[in-house]
Amino acid sequence: MIEVKDIVKSFDGEVVLNHVSTRMKDGEVNMIIGQSGSGKTVLMKCLIGLHPLDSGQILYDGRDLAEMRNKDIRLLHREVGMLFQGSALFDSMTVMENVLFPMEMFSHKTKEEIRARAEFCLRRVEMPEKVWNLLPSEISGGQQKRVAIARAIVLEPKYLFCDEPNSGLDPKTSLVIDALIHDITREFNICTIVNSHDMNSIMEIGDNVLFLKDGKKEWQGSRHEIMDSDNEALNDFVFASELFKKVRTAANS
Repeated sequence: MIEVKDIVKSFDGEVVLNHVSTRMKDGEVNMIIGQSGSGKTVLMKCLIGLHPLDSGQILYDGRDLAEMRNKDIRLLHREVGMLFQGSALFDSMTVMENVLFPMEMFSHKTKEEIRARAEFCLRRVEMPEKVWNLLPSEISGGQQKRVAIARAIVLEPKYLFCDEPNSGLDPKTSLVIDALIHDITREFNICTIVNSHDMNSIMEIGDNVLFLKDGKKEWQGSRHEIMDSDNEALNDFVFASELFKKVRTAANS
């Protein structure tokens, strides 16, 4: 679990996160949503230690991020998996080499154990063996995302951060990636944090949804509670399109 306690972050005197508190639980997809400029990207970067806080605390299972020494931070980073917006696979490495890379860098397991773990992760994200020796440019965008997920979980992380995981994907593929993230989160009891503005993702897999507005926590709840929320700012954001307005009307009728 990650606990965020009353954090404040500013840049050049402008407050971007204003006394934000939340809890992100294991085995749940914890989503951070909000309009551009709401502070969600800054919050994500604070969570992984890229931005020091002005005040407040971020606790990883009780461990204060701000009080960690360099050695402790390195150990924490081994517990963290990252799924980047553009997949960020190494172009010159094959699918298998991309997944092997983190283990070759940070694992003390034998070559056989490392290979077995990489194969398990690729099979878990349903990447067939016939593509393991292909380059990222030789597979589809959806397959690249699957490989990126395999790489993100290969070190068996406790925490998984996903930055706009459906960026650039078609709606059908997005649903598949959402389901994969959700299933892996439950299966391995990972504390998953997703930064997203994709309404389909929010309504499909948002176990715990934090809505930020102007750097403050405006609302928090599950995807089911969104349908019944009377928070005007949240409703204006989530149900901005005519399609989602109809979905909400149908759900409440």
